[in-house]
Amino acid sequence: MKIKNSNSLIPGLFLVLLASGCQTAKKPVPVLPAFQTPAPADKAKPQPKPTQTAASVKTQVPATPAVEARKPEPKPDPVEELVANAEKEYQAGQQEFAAGRNDLAREHFDRAFNLLVGSPSELRSDARFQREFNHVMEGINQVEFAALQVSDNAAEQKSEPAPIDEANEISNYPVDPNLKAKATEEIQVTHSDLPLMMTDQVAGYINYFSTRGRGTLERALQRSGRYRSMIERILRQEGVPQDLIYLAQAESGFHPYAVSRAGARGIWQFMGSRARAYDLHRDMWMDERQDPEKSTRAAARHLKDLYQQFGDWYLAMAAYNSGPGTVQAAVKRTGYADFWELYRRNVLPRETRNYVPIILAVTIMAKNRDQYGLASIIPDPPLAYDKVKLNYPIDLRLAAECVDATPAELQDLNPSLLRMVTPRNFELHLPVGTAGKFQSAVASIPPDMRVWWRYHKVAPGETLMTLARDYHTTARAIAQANQLEMNDTIDPGAKLLVPIAPGKRAAGDRQTYAKRLTVYRVRKGDTVQTVSENLGIPAVTIRRWNKLKGDSLSGRRVLYVHLPVSPAAMPSEPHVAGKLKKVRHLASAQPGSAVRHTVRQGETLYSIANNYKTTVAAIRQTNAHVATLRPGMVLVIPQ
Repeated sequence: MKIKNSNSLIPGLFLVLLASGCQTAKKPVPVLPAFQTPAPADKAKPQPKPTQTAASVKTQVPATPAVEARKPEPKPDPVEELVANAEKEYQAGQQEFAAGRNDLAREHFDRAFNLLVGSPSELRSDARFQREFNHVMEGINQVEFAALQVSDNAAEQKSEPAPIDEANEISNYPVDPNLKAKATEEIQVTHSDLPLMMTDQVAGYINYFSTRGRGTLERALQRSGRYRSMIERILRQEGVPQDLIYLAQAESGFHPYAVSRAGARGIWQFMGSRARAYDLHRDMWMDERQDPEKSTRAAARHLKDLYQQFGDWYLAMAAYNSGPGTVQAAVKRTGYADFWELYRRNVLPRETRNYVPIILAVTIMAKNRDQYGLASIIPDPPLAYDKVKLNYPIDLRLAAECVDATPAELQDLNPSLLRMVTPRNFELHLPVGTAGKFQSAVASIPPDMRVWWRYHKVAPGETLMTLARDYHTTARAIAQANQLEMNDTIDPGAKLLVPIAPGKRAAGDRQTYAKRLTVYRVRKGDTVQTVSENLGIPAVTIRRWNKLKGDSLSGRRVLYVHLPVSPAAMPSEPHVAGKLKKVRHLASAQPGSAVRHTVRQGETLYSIANNYKTTVAAIRQTNAHVATLRPGMVLVIPQ
């Protein structure tokens, strides 16, 4: 009986399964004349289940996986996922920027950019990727250049051309026989912990620094007073010769802002990669190559390592200039571990061959000032300061107002800063005896407002209304911050706290980069990363400015960049800034059409034009804003 009953159910069950499967696949149901399908109106009503036997249950089991196999899970779209993640970071950056938190905004923008450029190459050909990339790039550029809009009335800190560049261009300077004879006698009685010797090359540079280069030498001797005691202390602690201080004198003239044509920076002229190897930190906020104390420590350790490698101070100095690999290759090629032998065999770069004689000439003259008419130079007093450890960012102008100093004074004490605002964690140097005054004054300002708010010393005739207008805030906000009534008079000389809403006025990071455009000529072996390291500009920023996607500069002749600057004289009162004259202009140039030239002492438009095979008229036309030629000035040279 069970067998018979089971067989009678199979045709009906077969029809139900067949109808269900066919509906799923959206195919017409075949007509089977022996059976009737339910009426359409009955589909909405639950149908009674037929009585199931063991055999019928057994027959139904395979139907479920057959139906599920027809509905595979959709695979995730990698392009859609990438675009969504990048857009999420980009929108987060926009929100942070709108709130005035520019450093956090840039972190999000960088992540959005890196997500896109770091994606697999097969995703980049998708049109959705390109649309998102263009969208992110346009938004980032808009934010970046908004931050770069330094006021036309704002003074920029002048960078100092590294003196070593000018001296290195002088080869075979005439030897004065009298000077050479005199110097030869002097070194016999001159005490030095570096070996001193006289050659025609050294004598030629003594003649150079006695004539054409005398101003450079005198300024360096004057500035040496600021750092001499600190440098000597660190050299002594690191166990290297004290007279290595003259290497810094020859390199930079003791100027923390000295920048060479190759991108070396600071008193000790560190290149980016070498600085990183000796723990000199660099980011968008600061460059410790420009920190006199930290860079001196790094230079002493580097020179000590080079001496241990070569066993000779002349070779160590040569390696400091051109890299240990260059000197090691020259020694291996000739078999001579002697600087003067390598000099004679002409196996070192020209600049390195000049480098050691320059340092020896400077050392001999600095240690015998009377004989060279340098005794009357009065060194600057040593830089002394208080140290305050910060765990919040602060605008340098506000810090200066807290201690009744100028931004220029604080910049001199903190030359590693690239912006007018400090990073969150920073050791701020303040004038001696002002640390307590600073802590008391800054305590009145909320930590998250210390890059925006200001202190203002009231001038005669100023009112709450005029201050509100100058600072782009409201008179009521100023009154509340200082517990004043709106009708109260304010006395000249009083110091008022001025609350400024984020974004209403430029915070310190808007002075991050120079307004003028610099044309950087790409050299063999350059990559975005190496240019970033040498110029102190984040690689992601260089890519944004030049619309680059990767690290390669293959096929590029020039890059356009805005060099980092640390404004040395930013006025703390807006109405004062409005009285300054415009000092810089944006240099316009097209790819391959111009190069950048830093004016050196003694140069004229005529000599520059001859060097570049152009005309004085062409230089004047390209640099119409230049009235008087001055050393250190940057000219755009048409090609």
